[in-house]
Amino acid sequence: MKTKNFEKTLPDGYRQVMHINAKDAKIGIILNLVALLVAAIAMLAFLIPVFMGKMALPLLPEQLMLVCSAYVILTVIFMVLHELVHGAAYKRLTGEKLTYGLSWSCAFCGVPNIYTYRKTAIISLIAPLVTISLFLLPLTIVLYFVHPLAYLTSALVFVTHLGGCGGDAWIFFLFLTKFKNPATLMRDTGPEQFFYVPEQDEKT
Repeated sequence: MKTKNFEKTLPDGYRQVMHINAKDAKIGIILNLVALLVAAIAMLAFLIPVFMGKMALPLLPEQLMLVCSAYVILTVIFMVLHELVHGAAYKRLTGEKLTYGLSWSCAFCGVPNIYTYRKTAIISLIAPLVTISLFLLPLTIVLYFVHPLAYLTSALVFVTHLGGCGGDAWIFFLFLTKFKNPATLMRDTGPEQFFYVPEQDEKT
């Protein structure tokens, strides 16, 4: 029997138990501060070769300008790719209409017209973290042996991507700890997530 990935309407016997809105000032600020903290910690790890004296950071203005320019361009590209991967996962699992957008606090992709089951939501949430990390992390390691400028640029893009996955990681954590019931449903509009559980689920 094929497992359902989503519902087009909220089934009877469900109640909403949580609502997350990334456009809310408090949540948006917290998520972005967490993203900066995660990125800073990860960047310290990539700077270990510098601290150990095995690599020199670029200090010339033209070198710094090159790194900054490449970083901005690549970060925008990977931000778009991040949302497209979300969309690809959602599209593959549901076939439903997607919505994309950008707010002051985040870029987003959602499927606002359906209610996705826990498994579908988890796969779609972590798809960008897994796929993009599996590309950028090995690339950064390889570039360490190629050129300091390329290594630094790739490391900056990777840690920014990692920090940008903070919201996805938070919701993933909620599924692992709070919403363990496979029957849990989530409505994802992009910047907002609504969580629903069967009324008899007393653990939530």
